[in-house]
Amino acid sequence: MNGLQQDLLNTVDRISGAHCERPLRESAEAGTWPAALWQALDEVGLTKAALPEAAGGSGLEFGDAMLALRRSAYHAFPVPLAETMMAGRLLAAAGLAVPEGALTIAPVMQSDALDIKSGKTVSGEARRVPWGNQCAHVVVAGENEIGVVVLKSHSSKTEKNLAGEPRVTLKFASQPLAAFAPLAGARARLDAEGALARSVQMAGALERALAYALQYAGERVQFGRPIGKFQAIQQLLAQFAEQVAAATVAVTASADAIARGGDVFFAAAVAKIRAGEAAGRSAEIAHQVHGAIGFTHEHRLHHLTRRLWSWRDEFGVESEWSIALGRQVAAQGAEAFWPRLTA
Repeated sequence: MNGLQQDLLNTVDRISGAHCERPLRESAEAGTWPAALWQALDEVGLTKAALPEAAGGSGLEFGDAMLALRRSAYHAFPVPLAETMMAGRLLAAAGLAVPEGALTIAPVMQSDALDIKSGKTVSGEARRVPWGNQCAHVVVAGENEIGVVVLKSHSSKTEKNLAGEPRVTLKFASQPLAAFAPLAGARARLDAEGALARSVQMAGALERALAYALQYAGERVQFGRPIGKFQAIQQLLAQFAEQVAAATVAVTASADAIARGGDVFFAAAVAKIRAGEAAGRSAEIAHQVHGAIGFTHEHRLHHLTRRLWSWRDEFGVESEWSIALGRQVAAQGAEAFWPRLTA
């Protein structure tokens, strides 16, 4: 890790200590927008960290921006940082200006589709749009075009995921677009980069959950010694660490591949499959190690595991990405498999 990356982690840690203690997470789940936290992220440029400088970004490499996103998930920031980063990247790729403030993206369900007509209006329904009731703009994607909609009173149904984050159904009936541009493969890119962002977030939450489990195993005394001294617990923690390491390597390598101009679909598929698998097994182990205390609302573990379960299901579960990846590999033929695997 270089000096810049360490500075990024220190910055996110400092913001967490100042603006993201337990009461803020609980108020955010109750529906209060964490304005001070978002402002702190915006003031240091993290809300635009994934943008090129020409589009108003801070000049960070894409991998470094994903490192900052991973650290935000480590601290369970209850804000749409991932969505704002991905929406901004889509707009910048299409040459459109990036609006100020928090952004979201639609559609996020693979079975949903929006119809953008003549670059003027958008119609259709987008379900479970992240933070769709608290963002001023949503970036909507058609198959080969994107647009920007100013959100006012378009939400028809507001729900929450397991982590208490808002998920909103947006219905558009020839809704005027505030901006529009063609972008080849826009919908496919939204799906892939959304999956990558969720994978990065899962890796960050996994790192913190592992730290909690290690700390608890060293502090909790049973039969006269810390439970971390028992072989069964040591084996669980070793499996936990293995899963976290594998997920972290997968998302880091995938982000680096995208930064180098690699196949976005392949990188996102690898990241989402591996991070999703790690999230399932690791959340299980985390609660096994913590025992009954880990299931209480008063304990801090649930802020991470509920996010892991939620993020695992968004932008395609690992089984869907595995099928799609398998089809792509099969279509390319046996001769292309090894070069593709090792590229």
